[in-house]
Amino acid sequence: MDFAYLFCSKQKKDSPENRSTTPRKSLTDEDQERLAEETLDELDWCLEQLETIQAHRSVGDMAFSKFKKMLNKELSHFSSESKSGSQISDYICSTFLGKELNDKKPELGPLQEEEEEEGAAAPAQVSMLPKSRCQAMSRISGLRKCHSNSFSVLPKYGVDTPREGELGTLLEDVDKWGVDVFRISQCSNTHPLTAVSYKIFRDRNLCQTFKIPSKTLVNFLLNLEDHYLRVPYHNSGHAADVTQSVHVLLLMPALESVFTDLEILAILFSAAIHDVDHPGVTNQYLINSSSELALMYNDESVLENHSLAVAFKLLQDENCNIFASLNKKQILSLRKMSIDMVLATDMSKHMNLLADLKTMVETKKVSGSGMVLLDNYTERIQVLQNMVHCADLSNPTKPLHIYKQWVKLIMEEFFEQGDKERSQGMDISPMCDRLTATIEKSQVGFIDYIVHPLWETWGDLVYPDAQDILDTLEENRDWYQNMIPISPSSSRVFT
Repeated sequence: MDFAYLFCSKQKKDSPENRSTTPRKSLTDEDQERLAEETLDELDWCLEQLETIQAHRSVGDMAFSKFKKMLNKELSHFSSESKSGSQISDYICSTFLGKELNDKKPELGPLQEEEEEEGAAAPAQVSMLPKSRCQAMSRISGLRKCHSNSFSVLPKYGVDTPREGELGTLLEDVDKWGVDVFRISQCSNTHPLTAVSYKIFRDRNLCQTFKIPSKTLVNFLLNLEDHYLRVPYHNSGHAADVTQSVHVLLLMPALESVFTDLEILAILFSAAIHDVDHPGVTNQYLINSSSELALMYNDESVLENHSLAVAFKLLQDENCNIFASLNKKQILSLRKMSIDMVLATDMSKHMNLLADLKTMVETKKVSGSGMVLLDNYTERIQVLQNMVHCADLSNPTKPLHIYKQWVKLIMEEFFEQGDKERSQGMDISPMCDRLTATIEKSQVGFIDYIVHPLWETWGDLVYPDAQDILDTLEENRDWYQNMIPISPSSSRVFT
């Protein structure tokens, strides 16, 4: 709508030459008060229309550009300090700053170049999935037939384990930050996602609210967990950790009563499914190797799209459909929210998410409101997306002994990808070369440039609820800083 035209037209109608010459009665106090209220209502309407023409989006875009320029400048300085600094800078840029930094065309390996020169048939596409599963790509790869549990009586925590007592003790702390998911995995017979999610769903009365039969919930969770692959990092343990972290973030006083039951169901579901069937390699590897998944999803958020497809396909089995009692409107709303949240776990979206969150925090400061007021879907989903993103990047905020285990696992997954890239004649991705990667310095850079800015902004949004988390993050950062070898020649690497 052209507001200039609207106001000019109104002004023209009210000009002296257009006014009626008929004498008007003077307004009473009551009329003046009513007219003032109507005028304020009209101004409020105009402000609402301005919101709908994406004034907020423009501010978010400006914040994104500003943050990106600042980070690029910092990383340029960081990369000039040493060879390891350059590698860490490349990793941060290629992973967190968006697609345009990854626009190089995939390079052909020596064997592929030789075959193309000879006019030979194109080589078989590289895939991280077993051959039998790749052949099912006309449907959804990685999907297996759902199985129904055979429990005559459901276990207390949804999993069959001889260590139920120990598991129960660990799950008593499910509302606390820094639960040891590794011990939960040991005590749940390697089903941490099922145990954690089942406990959270029951504690939050989601089964009762949405009429989810306990057996159906256990069926879904066990089948979902079965579709997480046994890769070093992106396995069901990581999914359990993210789900439990989201649960704790939802409990923060600043967010009390902010979200509806359906939104809570959607975000816990999204956290649980967000990496299902993850093959342990990055989106860029799948794109560079012309994998079936990259072809299916047109190189856009490949893994995130795939996880969504697998999860929603599992729900089509009546024994796993935990949303069977939701009405159509609820299902459509939950699906939209889940898609928006899981796609936002693509790390290339990091700067956009941070810019939106920072804009929201600054708006809250300007308005003087100490509360998180989310008036529309855009604002609500931005907070939910950032909550999942914070949980996904929460390893450095956990107790040091837990954080160190996550670091070892993610680096091993990176190195396994680097080994594959080396064997296939591909360029080795940043931080994926086990012969050159420096662990300690990479964690300091990761915290300084990615994790701390995100969590600091989240801390401002929910102030002061996240202060303990920020304190732990800074302590862990200092520990890794102190572990960096003083002499470059003595730099330690994982082998």
